[in-house]
Amino acid sequence: MAADPELVLASTSPRRRDLLGALGFAFRAEAPGIDETRRPGEAPAAYARRLAAEKARAVAERLGSPVHVLGADTVVVLGDEVLGKPEGPDDAAEMIRALSGRAHEVVTGIALQAPDVLHQQAVITRVRFRPLSEREIAWYVATGEAFDAAGAYKIQGLGGVLVAAIEGSHSNVIGLPLAETVALLAGAGVRLPWEEPA
Repeated sequence: MAADPELVLASTSPRRRDLLGALGFAFRAEAPGIDETRRPGEAPAAYARRLAAEKARAVAERLGSPVHVLGADTVVVLGDEVLGKPEGPDDAAEMIRALSGRAHEVVTGIALQAPDVLHQQAVITRVRFRPLSEREIAWYVATGEAFDAAGAYKIQGLGGVLVAAIEGSHSNVIGLPLAETVALLAGAGVRLPWEEPA
């Protein structure tokens, strides 16, 4: 009997590794190594979906053998602006100041490159920050947590204190929407941790 294709996560994000691993999936992680530049006029959801697909495709092509490769990309969207990772303390403070007292969207594109087909979708969560003082903003930036996160905050960490409300998937804001990811994997025939081997 042929073994199930290996599951590979096309990401170096420790948050995505932790989320996927907590569900009980056996997988390994590989850095995708792609150009993540946004194209002119590219809509945020299309951008996230494209990067997720390119990450999955790049790792699948590099490995060569029949594998299931899961790619993901998360962007923070405020109005028409996509907020990436801050370039330093001033940039982080500016992003958090812009988010203060306002709602924004977190969009994660997920893509699964199966041996013969690509499955993909985008998941959107609405997040609203409470109004923040300059002292609060300076305190959060000083924690150092802002520098490795799109939008300059981590909801699963100290950044949770900035958030007043959330509509949609909490794990999506962390970087991997779990319910949708499991549905994507199941739809492609990946055996789920709670299923018996065929």
